[in-house]
Amino acid sequence: MILEGIVTSMNAASELNVAPMGPIVDESLTWLHLRPFQTSQTFRNLQQRPHGVFHVVDDVLLLAKAAIGKLDTLPETFAAEKIPGRVLASACRWYEFEVESIDATQDRTEIRARVVHVGRLRDFFGFNRAKHAVLEAAILATRLHLLPRDEVERQLAALRSPVEKTAGPNELAAFQLVCDHVATFFNPSVPRP
Repeated sequence: MILEGIVTSMNAASELNVAPMGPIVDESLTWLHLRPFQTSQTFRNLQQRPHGVFHVVDDVLLLAKAAIGKLDTLPETFAAEKIPGRVLASACRWYEFEVESIDATQDRTEIRARVVHVGRLRDFFGFNRAKHAVLEAAILATRLHLLPRDEVERQLAALRSPVEKTAGPNELAAFQLVCDHVATFFNPSVPRP
């Protein structure tokens, strides 16, 4: 099963990276199978420092900003308990992990990580169609180089309806941010907001 969330990792200089990621997990969440692209900062960080934190979040604005590289300021964090890493203060739950193996023979690396500590800050908000639509839109925005424009626009149009019907202010802002990013990607002459 894939569980969408956010991974925090640090490079050798202890600089924090915040990246959305959907690892394959077992239902007990005792291990994570991460699959970052080799071009990603997460991949480079986990090679340099083989540990990180996976977060279950319900803040889709944070997730969308991280997905499209618009995280202008780092979110509030605190020190992890068992690894030298950082935990997002807004997370619902977190899973500190240590990398056990890295297979970099494919473009999309296979990283197997063992969960060494679990923490909980608060309850998950609950299911909301707009949050899920923004999550799907953010994932779509990370694949623009792989998909044809008409397919991306068709998917965004389908996701717009649940956002318009069920979103709060953060979900509306997140969806608009993703739509602006997509428009700029396909029309580079359009000024960025």
